[in-house]
Amino acid sequence: MTGMLRASGLLLMLCFSQATLSQEQDAQATRALLEKALAYYHDKGDKAFAAFSRQGEFVDKDRYVFVVDTQGILLASGGPSSALIGRDVSEVLGPDLQKSFEDALKVPEGDGIQQAEYRWRNWNDGKVERKRVFYQRIGQRILAVGHYLPRASPEQAKALRDKAVQDLEKDQAGTLKAINALQGGFLQDDLYVFVVDLDTRRYVAHGTNLRLINTDFARIKDPDGKPVGEPILDLMKKQDQGEYEYRWKNPVTGRVENKHAYLRKTGHFLVAVGYYSP
Repeated sequence: MTGMLRASGLLLMLCFSQATLSQEQDAQATRALLEKALAYYHDKGDKAFAAFSRQGEFVDKDRYVFVVDTQGILLASGGPSSALIGRDVSEVLGPDLQKSFEDALKVPEGDGIQQAEYRWRNWNDGKVERKRVFYQRIGQRILAVGHYLPRASPEQAKALRDKAVQDLEKDQAGTLKAINALQGGFLQDDLYVFVVDLDTRRYVAHGTNLRLINTDFARIKDPDGKPVGEPILDLMKKQDQGEYEYRWKNPVTGRVENKHAYLRKTGHFLVAVGYYSP
């Protein structure tokens, strides 16, 4: 058992390291595109907006340059928001993006590149996802480039599992209802909670698929027909916490991917949250 736990820990560290490396590479590429745009703007001034707003050297996959002035007018965009160029977009921003915009206005021009996170529609898949943006204020202009963060980390998955356990212990009925209603923070991008009653071996809550409620968890298999529910139930007969890997559909990408689930018992419930890796 000790050897299995050690191997599991090493695998977790490897997955986390790979996820961290990928995020760092995305951040570096995003920042590099912004730095390129800043240099071009310093050279061309507002004439740079035409280059920023067309498909070309300032668009890199789902990364693109956009420019907003301090009054909230969109001046340039290489993405789908180009349809809003010339309009005041400050009033149509979501709460998190509105806060990021207000924070950007407070940053003195000489403070260099800043960053923030918000949620925005991904024009590749049409879904609203987390986005990290790097930006810099130059006079009355704010130049920015962002990239999407659809994949949650192992630490985030474990934290969400522990939150669900704590909330179940405080308010069982309310927590199960919140999970099934997609409320209470139990659905976070590609992370979601599911709960199984160990007495009945049936789902009592699921963060993305309500059709599974009251179905027999022991009979659940992956898309290739490999058992998932029965091995997890057998594992939890021996311990109060555990981990299990299987294949499952990612609600964000819509693809079947590898999933690493964190499992924990509380009372007669099994609580699980898993993160995905491509």
